[in-house]
Amino acid sequence: MRVLLFTGKGGVGKTTTAAATAVALARSGRKVLVLSTDPAHSLGDAFAADLGGEPTEVTASLPGLFAAHVDTRALVDEAWEPLRAQLRTLLAGAGVEELVADELTVLPGVEELLALEQVRRATEDGPWEVVVVDCGPTAETLRLLSLPEAFGGYLERLFPAHRRAVRGVLAGLAGSGAQVAKWDAAAASLSRLAEQLSGLRSLLADRDTTTIRLVLTPERVVAAETRRTLTALALHELHVDGVIANRVVPDPGAGRGAAASWLRERRREQEEVLTELGELMAGLGVPVRAVGHRAGEPVGPDELGELADDLYGGDNPLDGGLARPLLELRRTAGEGTSTDSEYVLDLQVPGIGDGDVDLARIGDELAVTVGGRRRTVALPPVLRRCDVVAADLDDDVLSVAFRPDPAVWMQ
Repeated sequence: MRVLLFTGKGGVGKTTTAAATAVALARSGRKVLVLSTDPAHSLGDAFAADLGGEPTEVTASLPGLFAAHVDTRALVDEAWEPLRAQLRTLLAGAGVEELVADELTVLPGVEELLALEQVRRATEDGPWEVVVVDCGPTAETLRLLSLPEAFGGYLERLFPAHRRAVRGVLAGLAGSGAQVAKWDAAAASLSRLAEQLSGLRSLLADRDTTTIRLVLTPERVVAAETRRTLTALALHELHVDGVIANRVVPDPGAGRGAAASWLRERRREQEEVLTELGELMAGLGVPVRAVGHRAGEPVGPDELGELADDLYGGDNPLDGGLARPLLELRRTAGEGTSTDSEYVLDLQVPGIGDGDVDLARIGDELAVTVGGRRRTVALPPVLRRCDVVAADLDDDVLSVAFRPDPAVWMQ
């Protein structure tokens, strides 16, 4: 099973390249499902097909190709509203005013979270060999993909697992059998939600299963955003396996006239961007594929297939490259449990360049902030008994040095 997530700045051709990749995979005999989590839902337009919330065969000529739009409103009504009603009842029973209880159970981002849950279900329940996901624009996608971890932490702080496991503890204190039953129902629902969040985090973090394709047009502003996106995705341990440079203008050769001059200048600018982008990605082991600008927008499986030929040639569309894992722990001094030991935690932060980095130790976690985006990294057990003594940034690798804290080292 493979999951390919396509994202990029709005208007760069993300939906088109995702659909073309799905067509190429289906032509190779694979069973493919394309899901759109983009609120714009232009996937049906790309395929020239009417799509709904259930997987629909795109064309009889490609029996393995199915597509669907994720209906987040229906998912909220089905999956979240019942749990929200249970929580409102519990809060009301604890004396919280109805209006306040209603506000406390509002969960921003729940629609996007449920959309991701549909992707996870497709990987487990469907007959698909590949699930291609047409995500929203970059900023929305970064928020979407960070939601499972953020909500998991929120849920654990609000309703810790040890409290959910204690049957009717709050209601039992009040001596109400009805409240015990309501608490049990809510606790069971919360536990299922926690399991789903854990499954989502595992799916997204599995570099052998889930990878991301960044789509861009070769322009300096877009390339700069792509670099920042790489950094943000790396902080969340999400894996980019390829970059697609879309709409590369043709080379006019020795043609004359204003149009040829414009094409030459535009092509020169694009080639400069592609060269810089290629050098960056080569250092990360991530391939860059370029696809030419077409006179018209490719619509329908046949035209999308032609675009796929231009994009992948005879290569396997699933082939890509992956950078090293986000975290690597090295021991640089000492042996065994000696207090003169030293450890270095390397964090791969592709695209960071000379960007500002801020580190903060918060209990058993290390908070890393890069370019305004923060990620808390759970420290390996051995480092939880150590102090941060130094940090160094070299070639997109942030190295943080630790030494044992004598007060807790042998505990």
